[in-house]
Amino acid sequence: MELELAEKIVGALKEAGISFVAYLPETRLSQITPILREDGSFMVVPVANESEGVSIATGASLGGRPAAVYMEGSGVYVSSYNLLVLGKRLGTPMLLIVAYYGSVLDKRNSFLYALPGIHLIPILQSLDIQYEVLDKADGLEDKVKGAVKMMHAIKQPVALLFTGEFTA
Repeated sequence: MELELAEKIVGALKEAGISFVAYLPETRLSQITPILREDGSFMVVPVANESEGVSIATGASLGGRPAAVYMEGSGVYVSSYNLLVLGKRLGTPMLLIVAYYGSVLDKRNSFLYALPGIHLIPILQSLDIQYEVLDKADGLEDKVKGAVKMMHAIKQPVALLFTGEFTA
């Protein structure tokens, strides 16, 4: 992903009021990580796995910090129990920033990513998690702001799935 797009994502998160980000490094959106760390507006916490990220973001959210969890697509599988129990049952708003590898629009798609990619949306649907697929930077700020507004309105996780030009 180009640095300009990474800066745009971080700027949109900041503008939408996100102040806490738990993350597990991955390859598609990794350029956002140093920008998040350098920006004093965010508390940024690396985690060992996505379930841990959801748990820590839950604590931040319940403690009053609008929270996000940045992960790759397979992280939704790994964290599904925590998303269901902590996100849905406890009613915890959090933004899921998901690198949607394996999608039809993934610029680096291959046999490694396609199979998990085609199951990501059905997993989100089975968990009843609202999501939006973003494949271009056009309207990015409004989509991030809308997702954050939605997560607060429904008091549940909302996912943004980044693919297309974000995966170049």
